[in-house]
Amino acid sequence: MAPAATVVSKLKVHLKLSISRLRIVQQKDDALAKQQRRAMAQLIEQGKYESARIRVENIIRSDLTTELYEILELYCELLLARAGLLEGSTMDPGLEEAIVSIVYATPRVEVKELTTVRALLFEKYGREWATRATDDVDGNVPERVKRKLRVEPPGHELVESYLKAIATTYDIKYGEELAQDSDDDDGGGTGGGQGEAVLATKEPQESDKEPPLSTNALQDMSTPPPKEPGTKSPVSIVPPSPSTDNTNPKIKFPGPPDLKPGPKMAKAQQPDKQDADAGKAPGRNVNGSKPAGKVPDIDDLEARFARLKR
Repeated sequence: MAPAATVVSKLKVHLKLSISRLRIVQQKDDALAKQQRRAMAQLIEQGKYESARIRVENIIRSDLTTELYEILELYCELLLARAGLLEGSTMDPGLEEAIVSIVYATPRVEVKELTTVRALLFEKYGREWATRATDDVDGNVPERVKRKLRVEPPGHELVESYLKAIATTYDIKYGEELAQDSDDDDGGGTGGGQGEAVLATKEPQESDKEPPLSTNALQDMSTPPPKEPGTKSPVSIVPPSPSTDNTNPKIKFPGPPDLKPGPKMAKAQQPDKQDADAGKAPGRNVNGSKPAGKVPDIDDLEARFARLKR
C-alpha cells in the first residue's frame, strides 16, 4: 500500500480535474437539452404528440444525468475541502457518504477523471471495502443518487408535465388549452353546417325565379358594346424607375415649342428709356399727346374741348 500522504496528494489533483470536467459536461448537456426542447416544441406545434412523448424521455434522462453530475461535483468539492481528514487510517464518518457515492456512481457515468479518483480510493481503503461500496452492501449510498442512476421509463405524469412545460416555454397550446380550443371550433362548426344544410335544402320559389331571356336580349349580351370616343389609347408609356441620379423621373411628351416674344414685341412691351430720361410719360409725343391711331382718354378730350372754346 502506498503512503497515505502520496495518495492524498494525488487525490487532491484528480479531484480538481474531476470538478472541472463535471462542469464542462454539465454545460454541454445544458446546450444539448435546449436543442432537444426546441425540437419537442416543433413536434407539439405540428401535432405529433406520440413522437413527442417518446422523444421527451431522452430529455428526462439527460436532466437526471445532469443532476447526478451536480451531486458528484458537490461531493468532490467536499472531499477537496476536507482533504486533511483523508490522511487518517480510518474513514471519517463525515466523508463516508461522499466517498461511497463516488465509488458507486463512477462506473455508471462517463467521466475519466472520476475513474482515477475511484482507483485512488480503492488503493487507500483496500479491495474488500471497495467491493462492498461498489455493491452498496451496507446501504450507505443515498437514495437520491440511486434514483438518478435507476434505469426505468419515466411515468406518464412526468412526461406530460415535461411536455406542458416545453409548450408553455415556447407559447404553444397543449393539453387542456388545446382541448378547449377544439371544443370551441367543434361548436362553431356544427352551427355553420346546419345553416348550410338548411340553405342547400331550401327550394327556390316561383317569385324568386328569373324570367327567361328573349332572343334579342341574348344577341345584345353576346355583342360587345361599341367603343366610345375618348377611351384610353392601347399605347401606354411606362415612366422610368427612379435611380440615385434621378429620384423623380418625368416623361416629356412632344408638343409645340415654347414661343418667345421677338425683339419688336419686347420693345413695345417695355417703356421707352429715352422718354423716361426726358421726364415724359412713356408712349407720348413731344407735345404730350398720345400717338395717332390710339383711342383718346378723358384728358385728351378735355384738352381738345378747351381748344375749341378759344
